[in-house]
Amino acid sequence: MIYFDNSATTKVTQEVLKTYQTVSEKIWGNPSSLHNLGETAFHLLEQARSQVAALLEKKPSEIYFTSGGTESDNWAIKGTAIEKHIYGKHLITTNVEHPAVINTMKQLEKLGFEVTYLPVDETGRINCDDLKKAIRKDTILVSIMAVNNEVGAVQPLNEVSEILKQYPRIHFHVDAVQAVGKGLREMLLNDRIDMLSLSGHKFHAPRGIGIMYKKKGRMVAPLLTGGGQEKNLRSGTENLPAIAGMSKALRLVIENEAEHVKKQQAIKEKIYDHLAQFEKVTIFSNRKEHFAPHILCFAIQGVRGETVVHAFESYDIYISTTSACSSKKGTVSSTLHAMGVADKLAQCAVRVSLDENNTLDQADEFNRIFDILYDKFKMINS
Repeated sequence: MIYFDNSATTKVTQEVLKTYQTVSEKIWGNPSSLHNLGETAFHLLEQARSQVAALLEKKPSEIYFTSGGTESDNWAIKGTAIEKHIYGKHLITTNVEHPAVINTMKQLEKLGFEVTYLPVDETGRINCDDLKKAIRKDTILVSIMAVNNEVGAVQPLNEVSEILKQYPRIHFHVDAVQAVGKGLREMLLNDRIDMLSLSGHKFHAPRGIGIMYKKKGRMVAPLLTGGGQEKNLRSGTENLPAIAGMSKALRLVIENEAEHVKKQQAIKEKIYDHLAQFEKVTIFSNRKEHFAPHILCFAIQGVRGETVVHAFESYDIYISTTSACSSKKGTVSSTLHAMGVADKLAQCAVRVSLDENNTLDQADEFNRIFDILYDKFKMINS
């Protein structure tokens, strides 16, 4: 089997799975309980928090555990809107964000907030001049993703950060779900970023666990109220086995980040160079510049994306249409639409997404099977 759908989810590593199982079996106390079992659980929780903080070069008090990227995005955006609505009701994002951001913004619009959606160019990146023009006196939040989940475009976050230094009262949130371990560490550690969303299952941790970094002093309202966990900002008994597993997964992916990135980039370029030879193939992800090393989006003209996905699956190769969150809905890629790609071609788009476990031999096999399928599709469409 060749698994090229890592942007949808990654396989839990054996080391992480072992940590998850050990904690589940041996440390089952509630971290909020006063007895020894609870104290043991609490100390492990805080140890994991400290490890995550160190890996992200943040303070432990700035790390909050959530159920994943979607909750972290919702919390950063809605929490800011609730907390700061008396200062303004204007938010800024882009029109190529993940649905967790776009749909949150749409919900806030129904509640009386105004949202500016920044356009992107043909590569899927914003123009910072558009951001400058969009900022108003009542702007309270800018939310821009680090890496687009459909085509892999990397947004100019350093340039955005420079602009926002002139507006210290505006919260700056970054959806970094697709950026962990992808060679973008320096950009993600920019001190002007106030909030980061991360999702464990994108870097070999269990599903249902995530991180929100919130800079000290930045106020956001809680979405989940109850027992007062996570410094009274995110109530609910902490998922300690998953948290412990995620902290280990984050360490493993960051430890060898440069090596992993180099490997993924080489695989991506091998597939890219092969696909670029075919007349009816359109590639939406640049080979390297301003694009993440692990995502390659392309289309075979005249062949719908779901057809291509199932054709590869018949050879035990797993890819996806442009986004796992919308692949079963049969909708046209919002990112490609925003990039100016015609709907007819966008319906043909598929995504290859890599991780450090993939190999150049798998790229060779993918290219070999692609040749077979391309010839079959050519006969059908001729």
